[in-house]
Amino acid sequence: MTDGGTTVSDHYPITPRRVSFDWEETPLHWIPDEPTATHVINVLHLLLPAGERWFVKVFKEGLPLVHDPELLKDVKGFMGQEATHSVQHSYVLDHLAAQDLDTAAYTKHVDYLFQKILGETPPLGAPISAPEWLRFRLSVIAAIEQFTAVLGDWVLAAEGLDRAGADEVMLDLLRWHGAEEVEHRAVAFDMYQHCGGEGLPRYARRVAGMAVTAPVMLYMWAWGAAYLIRHDPRLAGRLRYSLGAHNRAVRKGLLPTWKELGSAVPRYLRRSYHPSQEGSMRRAVEYLAQSPAARTAAGAIGRAAIG
Repeated sequence: MTDGGTTVSDHYPITPRRVSFDWEETPLHWIPDEPTATHVINVLHLLLPAGERWFVKVFKEGLPLVHDPELLKDVKGFMGQEATHSVQHSYVLDHLAAQDLDTAAYTKHVDYLFQKILGETPPLGAPISAPEWLRFRLSVIAAIEQFTAVLGDWVLAAEGLDRAGADEVMLDLLRWHGAEEVEHRAVAFDMYQHCGGEGLPRYARRVAGMAVTAPVMLYMWAWGAAYLIRHDPRLAGRLRYSLGAHNRAVRKGLLPTWKELGSAVPRYLRRSYHPSQEGSMRRAVEYLAQSPAARTAAGAIGRAAIG
């Protein structure tokens, strides 16, 4: 298989990296003079700690259904990466709180979404069997991972963030995470396909997963950006989230275009689609080889092995 002009292995090992970041010097507006772009991206930190913990929990429920040894290895690697992502983004929430931007009033709704509405039992006693409820939640994860792969590939190539002087530590977090999203871009999809039954019902459920995921993500993202801007102590209520400000940031290359995000949906809905077609594995691997946090984590593992 070729990827970005470079030959890559048909099967890429999914390996968790125990990274860490020092937020001491990262300013609240980590893209200088760009509060809207900063907070639109900051919504990731609001959604991912609870969301990725939920990914891991649902995948644990599905592990007994995985009978392919290679897929099982990938799924466990995916779970390890997602658990680390959750932890590292939760530290950013602590950093925001330390700068007087408390996100608890918003994240309680995110927790409710993943713990109650999408929890182990269907909400409001819906008459759905346990296996079917698990398959549906796996389809939702596969749909979410479609967007995270697109966002991951975007941030790896987003030179506008470098030109704007974005904080180096935040950029490393986003690009390390983005690179791992590209690394494991196909795992959630393969997990769903493996556990989702056969034929038309499996495809219909995949469509349903995206039909739920896309509008909910858009709503949660707009709400989150509005919340962060409204509660930003540096802005003191002088600014509100607006599509105009958002689109100006897009034109500067600070946010992905609507076309980049929207076109991910019809691609995903093609019957023949597979996420191995998404993004550039070459670019992801190259970034992980130079990421300060990933290099430090790899060095720590090497020193521990020697010791």
